[in-house]
Amino acid sequence: MIVSAIILVSAPLTSLCQVEYSWENAQNLSFEGQGWSELASPFDRLPARAEGLVRAPVWRLSRDSAGMAVRFVTDSTAIACRWKLRDADLAMPHMPATGVSGVDLYVRDEKGIWRWLACPRPTKQEMTATLISKLPAGTREYLLYLPLYNGVTSLEVGVLSGAKLDPGPVRTKKSALPIVFYGTSITHGACASRPGMTHSAILGRRLDRPIINLGFSGSGTMDMEMADLIAELDAAVYVIDCLPNMNAEMVAERTVPFVKRLREHRPRTPILLVEDRSFANAFLQPDRQARHLASRSALGIGFGALIKEGVKNLHYLEGAELLGNEDTVDSSHPTDLGFVHQADKFEQILKQIL
Repeated sequence: MIVSAIILVSAPLTSLCQVEYSWENAQNLSFEGQGWSELASPFDRLPARAEGLVRAPVWRLSRDSAGMAVRFVTDSTAIACRWKLRDADLAMPHMPATGVSGVDLYVRDEKGIWRWLACPRPTKQEMTATLISKLPAGTREYLLYLPLYNGVTSLEVGVLSGAKLDPGPVRTKKSALPIVFYGTSITHGACASRPGMTHSAILGRRLDRPIINLGFSGSGTMDMEMADLIAELDAAVYVIDCLPNMNAEMVAERTVPFVKRLREHRPRTPILLVEDRSFANAFLQPDRQARHLASRSALGIGFGALIKEGVKNLHYLEGAELLGNEDTVDSSHPTDLGFVHQADKFEQILKQIL
């Protein structure tokens, strides 16, 4: 149901003008990035029954809206958004509020390429913002990403009163299945400056597919209950990227059972195992070098054992070149540049798989 309201929009800095918007619940449009419908809260990433099943940190982080996005078509010459955030902490010391708690707007251009448009700066838990105005006349498809490291309890898209607002085009059967990413804080989105700049979001735009982000900061550890949950999702490919949160012993212990559990439920869905990225300063940190070598060796051994046992459609991405010298905030978490470089590496193998 579309609701109309008037908000104040800054025209030049010296004046204010009233603009009347019609508002629509984002979930009534083409809402993507959510794998389940039986939820404790409308924008959770795991089903309500996962509470008590998964570890407490995983459940808490699953309330963040990372990876969710809404596609819509409108002829409005201005677009607004209002959203209510779950947590009052809008930013982190190493990640800005625009990434933690912001929304991020893209538009599909005449060549079919997604182009960035706007990302307002969150300043409070209940936000109302004109994302962009003075657009040329025309009907276009838009893509709006939700916050990465905060949850939302409601989100609405606003268009000028009288403008049309429709769900985005139905995806083809070939492109409708999502790429499911399971991993750590990097998958979760740390430390992108805005929600559209994670490698998973970039890949979703480049490959023109929905993505489901099941990254859990500090808690992506190939838990068997997560294998069961992930296997409930009919996916184009499962991307398992957990090594940054695991030591070599955990990798050796969990890789084979985790993949076998996925295969029990999904015999044919491709699975991509990903090595950990290199810490940017590991070249002068022997302990970190040793950690990388040990965990990568353990993953490689597990991959080899699974192939030897006849597990099909299993793929492997090496981690040494996922991030480069200038790509991180803190040696571990990517900047936007790092996410672009990481997306480049993922894209090569995902195109082959898909």
